[in-house]
Amino acid sequence: MVDKPADSLQGTLDLLILKTLHLGANHGFGITLHIQNASQGLLRVEEGSLYPALHRLERNKLVTATWQTTSNGRRARVYELTTAGRKRLGDAEENWSALAKGVSRVLRFV
Repeated sequence: MVDKPADSLQGTLDLLILKTLHLGANHGFGITLHIQNASQGLLRVEEGSLYPALHRLERNKLVTATWQTTSNGRRARVYELTTAGRKRLGDAEENWSALAKGVSRVLRFV
């Protein structure tokens, strides 16, 4: 069964955030920079999408957040994956791979 478009987009953003945090704890701006850089500029995450997603992931206990002082002296919330977040990341990667494989097959169908 295919998710509704909004669910798929939300799930994709969650996957990107969880994958970024798998590399290590990071603050919101750092997460957006990583996604943009890793996608070679193809993906840009706006604050209006990022922070609600981070808060949702925190509510669902997939990430934790603490206030820290950054290297430039600013206070920022730094997010880190939880054990549940690591498990969700693994599941999401499997689901994304299966979805991408299915879409690819349909696109190649003649």
